[in-house]
Amino acid sequence: MAAPGENLKIDGARLWDSLMEMAKIGPGVAGGNNRQTLTDEDGEGRALFQSWCEAAGCTMGLDQMGNMFARREGTDPDALPVYVGSHLDTQPTGGKYDGVLGVLGGLEILRTLNDLNIKTKHPIIVTNFTNEEGTRYAPAMLSSGVFAGIHTQDWAYDREDAEGKKFGDELKRIGWRGDEEVGARKMHAFFELHIEQGPILEAEEKEIGVVTHGQGLSWTQVTITGKDNHTGSTPMPMRKNAGLGMARVLELVDGIAWSHAPHAVGAAGHIDVYPNSRNVIPGKVVFTVDLRSPDLAVIEDMEKQLADGAKRICDEMGLGLELEKVGGFDPVTFDEGCVTAVRNAAERLGYSHINLISGAGHDACWINRVAPTAMVMCPCVDGLSHNEAEEISPEWAEAGTNVLFHAVVETAEIVG
Repeated sequence: MAAPGENLKIDGARLWDSLMEMAKIGPGVAGGNNRQTLTDEDGEGRALFQSWCEAAGCTMGLDQMGNMFARREGTDPDALPVYVGSHLDTQPTGGKYDGVLGVLGGLEILRTLNDLNIKTKHPIIVTNFTNEEGTRYAPAMLSSGVFAGIHTQDWAYDREDAEGKKFGDELKRIGWRGDEEVGARKMHAFFELHIEQGPILEAEEKEIGVVTHGQGLSWTQVTITGKDNHTGSTPMPMRKNAGLGMARVLELVDGIAWSHAPHAVGAAGHIDVYPNSRNVIPGKVVFTVDLRSPDLAVIEDMEKQLADGAKRICDEMGLGLELEKVGGFDPVTFDEGCVTAVRNAAERLGYSHINLISGAGHDACWINRVAPTAMVMCPCVDGLSHNEAEEISPEWAEAGTNVLFHAVVETAEIVG
């Protein structure tokens, strides 16, 4: 298929303006964003995105998980669409670019095609997947997981947040539950642009990451129960300290990751302690252990070490233990043809680039199961993400979106 000429570029200033406008919705307390999924702020961000898409001449589709699909028609009504996108929801203390760059980069592709009056054989559809972050509702990539047949819709609707509010109820409350059957759409290909969320591209002074694989992930929710009691009057031998049990399990997790160095990682980010009072020994703790590796056998070994080790620790301390796997996916190998389209785009445009393994989960990891998929990454300062100080440069955003533009348009096939 014919490749776009290297002189075809997106409007970097317009892209940056769009990113800054979206960042005004759900501002954080330290310069980032708090636009958690299915909040009023999420609904406001969706409405802004829809208004921009409609102004670009697109029609908007909406499925029963709230996934949004902005369609620019192709010349062949029978050709499967090329999809591009990511997510608009953020962490509670999230940055302005994680996910959002991939959605608004896709929108910028459509705007540029309109500017240049370029037609493509295949329709191009920009997607916003609901609840990629998985903070308010576990697991991450929930709606793309339903789309790909990993989760059932009923199961997803029953997910509850910390206040007991169900996903399905909140989706309806904010007015973004569509009628379209989830996963009914067929894709010619899917491309996702994302900030790296790691330090490699910046350290190597490369502008583009060509993502060939994605790390596998395992989330295990650990509940340890002891007995809450007075911190001052309970003798040490008579304590059943769930907090101390958690501390020992967390040390175990760190050791498990180090045992599979250098590519395995592990930690706990979500921790709840009960009753969480200064003078009460914790009687219960709930935390989520996050284990990752690009090797499935390593993930399975780490899960076993966690289960065996946590049981041993809790048995020795007289504590109760429950383990529940609340999320995860196998390591991903992205489509060779789509990866080549990304690499060729970077070379054609003269951008420095390297192959990358994504250390984070993305909607592309699930969509890869149902359609040829690839990812493009741009650097972020100090590799920092899931933090309000997350930062990229306008030049990095423009370079990544130009590569995305070329890979998507080449796959969608220019007509004329």
